[in-house]
Amino acid sequence: MKRHLNTLFVTTQNTWLSKDGECVSLRAEGRELGKVPIHTIGSLVCFGQVSCSSFLLGHCAQNGVAVSWLTENGRFMAAMHGPTTGNVLLRREQYRKTDSAEGAVPLARAFITGKIVNCRTVLRRAAREHPEEHADGGLARACESLTSCLQRLPQARSLDEIRGLEGEAAGMYFSVFGCLISAKAKGIRFTGRSRRPPLDEINCLLSFFYTLLAADLRGAIESVGLDPAVGFLHRDRPGRPSLALDMMEEFRPVLADRLALTLVNRGQIRAKDFEQTASGAVLLKEKARKEVLVAYQERKREEILHPFLNERMTTGLLWHMQARLLARHIRGEMDAYPPFVIR
Repeated sequence: MKRHLNTLFVTTQNTWLSKDGECVSLRAEGRELGKVPIHTIGSLVCFGQVSCSSFLLGHCAQNGVAVSWLTENGRFMAAMHGPTTGNVLLRREQYRKTDSAEGAVPLARAFITGKIVNCRTVLRRAAREHPEEHADGGLARACESLTSCLQRLPQARSLDEIRGLEGEAAGMYFSVFGCLISAKAKGIRFTGRSRRPPLDEINCLLSFFYTLLAADLRGAIESVGLDPAVGFLHRDRPGRPSLALDMMEEFRPVLADRLALTLVNRGQIRAKDFEQTASGAVLLKEKARKEVLVAYQERKREEILHPFLNERMTTGLLWHMQARLLARHIRGEMDAYPPFVIR
């Protein structure tokens, strides 16, 4: 079993990171903020004006620690990884599958099946746990629509058909997503899915979590020797980690969406924790961003039973297990890829 390692998030502006023996040293404004042993870190994420020494970057590459740079508000900019790992034959087979409908369509269908099932589970849990708030039957009707999409997925014979069903399911899911926000979360808005930029508080949280999740998935995919830039559902585009976006579909509802709702419904994140720019974009303030990162790390440490492997593991290991299962399928060791679904 792969050991769950931490992600070191650096959000303090003008921080300087350097190598100090086997540790990452953090300094800002002439004072030392702390030291973190390199063997406890799985990845390093720098927000905004954060600089790294060349010696530290080399040390991270040698120890398999991926370094990612994001804007202060969480938009991905670049990433650095060590030497490419994995069998070249595995990547060749990955490329062959993406270039053929026979290889790409079943995998794309699996990713979207996982996403729709998990979206439906999120809605069903909300309806079951708070029946008095959802007595109008809106969530039940949305679940029926998602079930209809699932029933039509096996008949989808092309990527465009699968994308169409995914779009239909996502539209229905987000049409009722605002109903999951508690009345106690005053000032927290959700006006429909919006991105680049997010136009309300919930979309701001969702986009932030999706960025973190994509970075984690990219690292998991590279760790098993697959190419994160070559996906099956998302089209190839320079700089886009298409395979990470493919695999992220099944994790969006169960990790990012539910965590965003938990934070606002419990009052951990409030309307005052956001700010709106002149362009209309809604952004997290620095203090709230740190709280969100802590919550994300804590969620990754929670244990869960993997439905296919029937093993208990931390949530942060789920995408590593899924990446291994995908690699086994591509190598021909498994007949199909089993998407991760919650029960």
